[in-house]
Amino acid sequence: MKYHVKLLYFRIFFASMMILSFFLRNFISVHAEQESALLLIEANTGCILSQEYAEEQRQVGSLAKLMTAFLTAKSIEDGNFTLDTTVTAGESVSGMQGAVIWLKPGDAITIRELLLALIVGNANDAAAVLADRISGSAENFVMDMNAMAFDLGMRATHFTSPQGFDDEMAYSTAQDMGLLACAVLHCEVLTECLTTWRTFIRNDTVELVNENTIARTWDNYRGLKAGHSPASGNSVIAAAEQDGMICVAVVLGCPDEDERFTLAKKLLNAGFQKYQITIPGFAEEFLQPLKIKGGTESAVLLELSALPALAVPVGTQLQAVMVLPEYMQAPVQKKQKLGTVYFYHDETLLCECALLASEEVPAMTFQLAYRRVLHFLFS
Repeated sequence: MKYHVKLLYFRIFFASMMILSFFLRNFISVHAEQESALLLIEANTGCILSQEYAEEQRQVGSLAKLMTAFLTAKSIEDGNFTLDTTVTAGESVSGMQGAVIWLKPGDAITIRELLLALIVGNANDAAAVLADRISGSAENFVMDMNAMAFDLGMRATHFTSPQGFDDEMAYSTAQDMGLLACAVLHCEVLTECLTTWRTFIRNDTVELVNENTIARTWDNYRGLKAGHSPASGNSVIAAAEQDGMICVAVVLGCPDEDERFTLAKKLLNAGFQKYQITIPGFAEEFLQPLKIKGGTESAVLLELSALPALAVPVGTQLQAVMVLPEYMQAPVQKKQKLGTVYFYHDETLLCECALLASEEVPAMTFQLAYRRVLHFLFS
């Protein structure tokens, strides 16, 4: 009898543990999926369309090579070399681990081949050669990487190598990587390596195949890069163009190597289906002259600074809110900011534009007042 009671208790305990295990597996699975950092941004306008965990700092692994490519492009734009420039690999390629194109010290290779190897083949030795050529050493290049990150507004990013090796001190966010991706996409010199799926370099002795499967499945694909490592997980930054929009999807830290591409495609499709490019409308008849006190003129005409293009939900109606002081004290400089127009979608601020003085209004002085009186009396 006692045996049967114990057996019953055991079966109940075992069944309870199985149920608990089932829920734990589902919780962990859902939690892991939620922890993927996601961002959708429109490259021409810089408008963030959607995001999830996009401000959380993550290790981004080999996606750091996008900064290596960007610095290479800027160096080309500065006239330091061209895509056809041949460089010689130094000692930094010796013993290089991970993905490589088997460069040895003294090997000659063009900048174009190095960029293809960097982006398409994820080659760590290619990154080493580019760093040496641009900054003299990997250490100097890392400083240049972080300086450029700051210039791009990537305030939550720190790089420690041109290759993007796993390192607790190397991190970024989906939002920051989106800013970098937008900057990279505007470098025409990088278009070839960003969009290539498969190619050969080094006299056709080395084959490069892009890890990013989106590169061979989307006709309007604009490129960028996939990556994976034990610390950073599976990641991808993918861009596509449609109807004048360039959407960039960032997926960081995905637990599954195929799911990252699925998530990126979903983000891109949502961008093209749900958003459009628009320029805010503002009627100039609302720009009444602004009163000026103590000036040679009693008022000044206003003009609106250039209106930016925005990526907004389809069918969005924007509301404009104009903020101006009651008056300004002279002197007023031409193009001086006197107020602001804020553009809202519902309660979300999308952008703001400055209201500028259309002309200069000097302060009234005794000499100017005296001359005006004389002119009035004798004219």
